[in-house]
Amino acid sequence: MAHVEIDGAPASLDALYRAATWNFGHFTSMQVRGRAVAGLEFHLRRLREASAVLFPGETPPADQRVLDLIGHALGAERDASVRVTVLPGATVMVSVAEPAPDAAQAPLRLRTITYERELPQLKHVATLGLTHHYLAARRDGFDDVLFAGRDGNVREGSVWNLVAFDGERVIWPDAPMLTGVTIQVLRRGLAKLGVPAEHRVLTTASLAGLSAAAANSHCPAQPIAAVDGTDLAAHEPLTGLLWRAWREVPWDELG
Repeated sequence: MAHVEIDGAPASLDALYRAATWNFGHFTSMQVRGRAVAGLEFHLRRLREASAVLFPGETPPADQRVLDLIGHALGAERDASVRVTVLPGATVMVSVAEPAPDAAQAPLRLRTITYERELPQLKHVATLGLTHHYLAARRDGFDDVLFAGRDGNVREGSVWNLVAFDGERVIWPDAPMLTGVTIQVLRRGLAKLGVPAEHRVLTTASLAGLSAAAANSHCPAQPIAAVDGTDLAAHEPLTGLLWRAWREVPWDELG
């Protein structure tokens, strides 16, 4: 099913070579189900805002152009993983692959490490550091890695955001990080449910005072079992709440 197009045409070897050897650009990844996407407006805004930062002076790809290129690359597919990458010159590369599993995996056991992504607010293509630390954690027997800044404050996971629960309110880390599309959809759903939520500075030590934590990516409620030596196994109240919030927000048709 893997398929790649650049500006609406099958990706040529020359175009792929340039994309692969000049590691400068940004992207968004989305799960398409029945030709619909959760938080489509957030994906499009992410692309516009990242283009303004990385390519000042260039006109970013228009929202409708991005939608047309996604639809063209999808063809007849209704369910897929889609990645939209914007490269210099407002070049848009769309890759289509098998859909990612929607269900949560077994609760994750995480290792924390001090690591700060460059331009953390952007979903950019410079992923060597985060991939290195993820693979190192896996080799040492952990499932994934949680990043903290040099100030000791928790930021984000390898390719996901952290959400925590203190028994009363949902907590997002207050730190420089990428605000994921899943987080933005969940915020909207939690607001509709009337669930209190807040940003709070979190440290690895303060995680011990919380009742649960989860990871948000293509799965909005991936439970976390432990962070280093901190047990967070009682995840059901949080993950159940996140799934309810996720289902509160309708998906957007691609057309």
